[in-house]
Amino acid sequence: MDLSQAYASMNGDLANTISLLIVALAGLILVVFDAFNNRHSATPWIAGLALFAGFLFELTRIGSAEGLVYYDMMRVGGSAAFVNVLILGSGFLSVILSAPYLKRIGHNIGEAYAMILFATVGMLVLGAANNLVTVFVGLETMSVCLYILTGFIRSGSGSTESAFKYFLLGAFSTGFFLYGIALLYGATGTMDISAMHATVTDGGSIIFWAGVAMLLVGFLFKVSAAPFHMWTPDVYQGAPTTITGFMSTASKTAAFASLILILNVALPAERWSGVLAIFAVITMVLGNVIAISQSNIKRMLAYSSIAHAGYILVGLASGTDEGYAGALFYLMVYTIMNIGAFGVIALLEWDNKEGSEQTLDSLAGIGYKKPLLGWTMAVFMFSLAGFPPLGGFLGKWAVFAPAVDAGLIWLAIIGVLTSAVSAYYYLRVLVVFFMKTEDAQSGAHETEFSVPKSSAAVLILCVVLLFFFGVTTYAIELTGSFF
Repeated sequence: MDLSQAYASMNGDLANTISLLIVALAGLILVVFDAFNNRHSATPWIAGLALFAGFLFELTRIGSAEGLVYYDMMRVGGSAAFVNVLILGSGFLSVILSAPYLKRIGHNIGEAYAMILFATVGMLVLGAANNLVTVFVGLETMSVCLYILTGFIRSGSGSTESAFKYFLLGAFSTGFFLYGIALLYGATGTMDISAMHATVTDGGSIIFWAGVAMLLVGFLFKVSAAPFHMWTPDVYQGAPTTITGFMSTASKTAAFASLILILNVALPAERWSGVLAIFAVITMVLGNVIAISQSNIKRMLAYSSIAHAGYILVGLASGTDEGYAGALFYLMVYTIMNIGAFGVIALLEWDNKEGSEQTLDSLAGIGYKKPLLGWTMAVFMFSLAGFPPLGGFLGKWAVFAPAVDAGLIWLAIIGVLTSAVSAYYYLRVLVVFFMKTEDAQSGAHETEFSVPKSSAAVLILCVVLLFFFGVTTYAIELTGSFF
């Protein structure tokens, strides 16, 4: 790699990654600021404004041509900007929800917001990576911050245990990921994702495909795909609820975006499509079936998250541009649905253990006592189940239709059937909220609490976006200009 013009191109590269620089700089500022102003009310404002500024910058670049910066190490503009918008938007909404939530549980410490910003930096690098080294740097930056965020409530054994499990299994998957990178470099002689496919001859060597297999293990772990999902229920249950929402959306978006690039650019589609289809089936079936038996709503949403990873894999298994575009659209809708759902659950916590021991039945009748939370949760549950005209329905259409076009009709049928199964446990939430009467366990009813205006605004925004993307995307589909 010729670095003779590194300084000449530096200004242009920095200008193209302003959002990354803003978030990283804000994270450093928060660390110093919190050292002298512990638990200051301005801390979440600094984090939120940095994320929102990055969001606006990337929003203006979605329609621009895709380019490469930092000596082809990262992509900017186009689809990379779209992924960055999802990550930054998820982080921004999570900070808004976290501010009153962390204050209520007595852990509104500045380090939490700094870790959210640093995790976002890792996600931005991972989602825009064009080199396996950059992929690894982004992946580990994100992962280390998420380990800390999972266990930063040290007074709770559940949070600490979840963080420890996440760390151990994450370190194990990182070993596979690194070994896969080493094998791919040995087989192709390059770390550049764009140049990798050109070096593959005669379908690829055994070393090459062994590297691909190990790389996939690392990615499937990060997106919670079965059978690499073991960490997900425990981590989602033990982590602070608003952090769980951030973790389940932004990190999944970044990991899937990186995986899509590698599948689309570096690997021959005819060799891996069947493998992803098998993983998609296992993930959809396992996630939905086990979610039915869950009494804790955070564990139920964890298995739901696993199932949704399977739906996205259906789109990727098609191996077409339509499938990749559908997967990105699904990630956008999924981010909105899950941020909203975890936002509602965070407001309804009463067990003083981040909801880790709180059962769904303890929220019986809460939909009438808190109608805003009840009816917004209804929209999120219907959308997660795939009911029209909400965005969740169009999201599933966007990943199932390319699979049908690619000849994977059996895979789309399994996806539809498992989605029908999911309606049972999603609608069960609404049955408890609106059709069950309060009982002695209903701790959420024991004390009056108000819904913060900022949290209410986020929930309403998510509902509006689900209707907007559902209705407008359906209208575009009717005109024949969608995908």
